[in-house]
Amino acid sequence: MDNFQTGKTDSRSIDGEQMPEDWTTTLRPVSGWFDLKLRELWRYRDLIMMFVRRDFVSIYKQTILGPLWYLIQPIMTTLVFTVIFGKIARIPTDGLPIVLFYLSGVVSWRYFADCLQKTSNTFVGNAHVFGKVYFPRLTVPIAVTISSLIAFGIQLLLFACFWFYYHSTGADIHLQGAVVLLPLLVLQMAALGLGCGIIISSLTTRYRDLAQLVSFGVQLWMFATPVVYPSSIIPENWQWLLVLNPMAPTIEVFRYMFFGVGTVNPGNLLISFAQTAIILFVGVILFSRIEKNFMDTV
Repeated sequence: MDNFQTGKTDSRSIDGEQMPEDWTTTLRPVSGWFDLKLRELWRYRDLIMMFVRRDFVSIYKQTILGPLWYLIQPIMTTLVFTVIFGKIARIPTDGLPIVLFYLSGVVSWRYFADCLQKTSNTFVGNAHVFGKVYFPRLTVPIAVTISSLIAFGIQLLLFACFWFYYHSTGADIHLQGAVVLLPLLVLQMAALGLGCGIIISSLTTRYRDLAQLVSFGVQLWMFATPVVYPSSIIPENWQWLLVLNPMAPTIEVFRYMFFGVGTVNPGNLLISFAQTAIILFVGVILFSRIEKNFMDTV
């Protein structure tokens, strides 16, 4: 599919009279792998915010509890983890209150998982819109990432309420100065989820089987990440596997920020940021390339 590019034409002269410059919209094909046209995203920022509002409002429209589901889902998941992994399996939590330990993992993991799962259906789920009108296709997954950030903010407030409750009861948890870097950590989770999601979305235009594997793959990824267990219980000779998982140090740093407990390796965190940057870069390039002719295969 061709891209639009807006530019100014040269001034014209009619019957010797100089005419003012005017604006035109021209169609130009995507010419190469790195022809990303990211400046268009800023021009279409109003459209992004409209998509954000649509995604946020439509999810729980015509439901009884509405936005309360943003609170119910992490609470129910935390209770299930507490019973199964805390009470039955008796997995240690580094001395932290069981509920607070699992809630921290659920809240931080859920934002990444939502970004990945919702953006992985971008091309197939929006083909009916993409085939009718042009706008930068990347606006859709970016809007999904922002709307998921709103849900994350609500769940983070829920987590803060539990944190203050346990802190007031004398739990050995301490807020660290590193918490000021929380926005950077959230940005990394968003970028990783967006990058993985748009890569999958690009590939599903040809290989629909991938869409069936996304939910299953995210669940496997969660159990490979210290969400329901601390990384300290992993044997030393298997610790290198955490380096391959960019979400593992992110979860551990998140816990360290709020509890003062956790296995924090600055080297692993830098590797995680590097992996995220590479995945996002590859995802944007692949996404921009596929949007040129995806309508022929969807």
